[in-house]
Amino acid sequence: MALGAVVGGGGLAVATVAMAGSAGRAGASAAPGPIKTHVHSLPLTGADASLKTLGARSTAPFSMVGVTWNGAHAKLRGTVEVRTRSAAGGHWTPWLKMQQPDDIPDAAELNRPGVRGGMSPMWSGPSNGIQVRATGAGRTTALPGGLRVDLVDPGRPATGGTPDSGTGLAAYAMDATATDTTTPADSVTPTDTATATAGGGTSGTPTATDSASATDIPTATDSASIAPSTGTSASASASTSPSASPTPWPSQLPSLSDAYPSCATSSSSPSASASPTPPNPMPAATASTVAPPTVVTRAGWGADECARDSGYPTYGSAAKVMFVHHTDTTNDYSCADSPAIVRGIYAEHLNQGWRDLGYNFLVDKCGTIFEGRFGGMALPVVGAQTYGFNTNSMGVAAIGTYTDLSGGDSTASTFPGATPSQAMLASIARIAAWKFGMTGVNPGTGTASLPEGASDSYGFTLGNSYGFSVISGHRNGFATDCPGNQLYNALSTIRSYAAGPVGAVSVTGMSGGAAKSGTSYYTKGAATVSWTTATPSAVISGFDVLVDGQAVAHTSGSARSASVSVTAGSHTVQVRATHVRGATTLSGPVALVGDTTAPTFPTAPGVQVRTGTVSSISVPVTVTWKAADNAALAEVMATSPSSAAFGPTVTSWSTSAKPGTSDLFALKAYDVAGNTGGASVYRTPNIIQETSTTRTGSWTHRSGTSYLGGYSYSSSSAGASISWTFTGRSVAWIVSRAATSGQAYIYVDGTKVTTVDLKSSTTLYRQAIWTRTWSSSARHTLKIVVVGTSGRPTVTTDGIATIG
Repeated sequence: MALGAVVGGGGLAVATVAMAGSAGRAGASAAPGPIKTHVHSLPLTGADASLKTLGARSTAPFSMVGVTWNGAHAKLRGTVEVRTRSAAGGHWTPWLKMQQPDDIPDAAELNRPGVRGGMSPMWSGPSNGIQVRATGAGRTTALPGGLRVDLVDPGRPATGGTPDSGTGLAAYAMDATATDTTTPADSVTPTDTATATAGGGTSGTPTATDSASATDIPTATDSASIAPSTGTSASASASTSPSASPTPWPSQLPSLSDAYPSCATSSSSPSASASPTPPNPMPAATASTVAPPTVVTRAGWGADECARDSGYPTYGSAAKVMFVHHTDTTNDYSCADSPAIVRGIYAEHLNQGWRDLGYNFLVDKCGTIFEGRFGGMALPVVGAQTYGFNTNSMGVAAIGTYTDLSGGDSTASTFPGATPSQAMLASIARIAAWKFGMTGVNPGTGTASLPEGASDSYGFTLGNSYGFSVISGHRNGFATDCPGNQLYNALSTIRSYAAGPVGAVSVTGMSGGAAKSGTSYYTKGAATVSWTTATPSAVISGFDVLVDGQAVAHTSGSARSASVSVTAGSHTVQVRATHVRGATTLSGPVALVGDTTAPTFPTAPGVQVRTGTVSSISVPVTVTWKAADNAALAEVMATSPSSAAFGPTVTSWSTSAKPGTSDLFALKAYDVAGNTGGASVYRTPNIIQETSTTRTGSWTHRSGTSYLGGYSYSSSSAGASISWTFTGRSVAWIVSRAATSGQAYIYVDGTKVTTVDLKSSTTLYRQAIWTRTWSSSARHTLKIVVVGTSGRPTVTTDGIATIG
């Protein structure tokens, strides 16, 4: 939604709203038109003044139950219980106790002719059977007259909803001097409000209320499903929602044509004799420092505007207090049912003779906000929600029951209490932040006084002023348990969400080209920064990613990551969250290094023979290297003659190579940023056997398949020697070993360098037992001299392996 500029026209401030079909919600659609609800009323009867009943019977489809009586001020002192039959499964519920009314209009609306008292309506879900009993508190306690049960069919949307038209004037439409030029401003896209799911079906066109007549009251023998006299199509699933995707707010005063809809004239139509008249006095235009949230408008949830009183509601001067309610209905509902629940409450409030839906807003457990009473959501519409304090307050109803799970006030409702969801609390807070942004009051700490407007509200005196926190519970202004202990105890959370700032923001990592080493992240340039906060998205206007203190990326309040780019060098990354009221919260710094320099190998890899088992096709070798990087080395990969991966501190690799073949030994280094550098050498391993040696003393030629080339030489004579002259940079002496093997002296280029013991507890063949490596290739002589070890003098040699 793009908020238009506020411009002057005839002394009035005019705000326009350009709507783009609910930004951020693909395919958002308005309801295809008003959804007709139907209220089918049946009387409770009985000779006993303290007991009135309606026997179990089949009915036309309904999804909500109300019980009402004659006289707006009459009290039902006793208990009303109902049982309903599921339209889907055919089973009957246990007896369910209905709750005393909580939301009540003030005297000007309550004292109109025909207004009825009533219990709080109860959502049953799709049903087609009812049984009711009302019992006075004592044997002599008479129940109020005219008791009846109201079966509310909330209707179903017709298929084929169409997208929003795209623009909507949210100003004084009837003021000819007002200018409606729109200047685009910052876009506002609240993003954590849930989207209700559209359903299908058709609806009839009944009037708002169809009180039972002698012809439609079922008799004891009439058990068939009774069709309402208005001809509403029977449906077993009244809970299917309309296309109720939240749509951008209209704001300011509705037009005359909205206030006085064109309706079919009938004696029962509230609009039949209404004359289009602007409100008097005209409510002042409002302006908030906080952008409005996303909402399902009355059109979105399918309100039949011809059912309410035509014209404008009563307006106060400003919304000074938000009273939080719960609807005291089941928590076992799908959020797709929420529009139908709202229509059901609307229908029952009208059925009681009220002007309109009592609440100013309703919020479901998914956080979806629904527009309540008609009149302009930005204006201080007087609702029917907190008796005596409806003027200059607003009522926000949480759909469901939020009493304690056990103990406390858990028995105050028929339905088990539920813990209010964070999404619900956040959306209530979002409304508060916006509305109190019109008056400059801090919703977390602000207080306000309201005068009591009723003469019969228990605990309050007509005309006296009472102080309230600007976010209060219904129980603070009326003798009730509403909104239940759990929701009431969560008011502090709502205040905190509404007031801000956003809670702690933490950078949780970087990806998208960035990788971590130690406490820092490295990238060649691009990085995706991720973060978290416990504060719900509904009250966050957006996030900014800061690099070295400068904002380089901006996201909506629902985002938890953003992409950035950095230049080479060390940088500091932070995330700044902005609350809808403007306060900011900054995360701690995280180091991000831009690195475009490839790692290097300062010297070529080395290849040398190592100890181990030799064969005619495999010589054990060790590859050594030193890799370096200007920032942070991540790993080294060997790619030839085979593949292997090594950590950044590893500098050698034990592998093997085929003798007699020039092999490529190749390495590739990766730094943490993803830069790469390589190095490679060609080396040729060789096996040189005893036929190429100079021998002194007594040596025996031994044949066998276990020896290299099928033979070896052995000697038990002390002082016998065998010598190889070769050109290379690395050499290994290959022997056979056994328990009877002896010792030998090793001479390199004429110098004795070590004594090697060939003894082994097990017999081993073709063992490279000793090695020597030089920095470069040169001509060398290796000489082996038999020691003649006492008791085990034998030395068996099987050649040498070299690296050229």
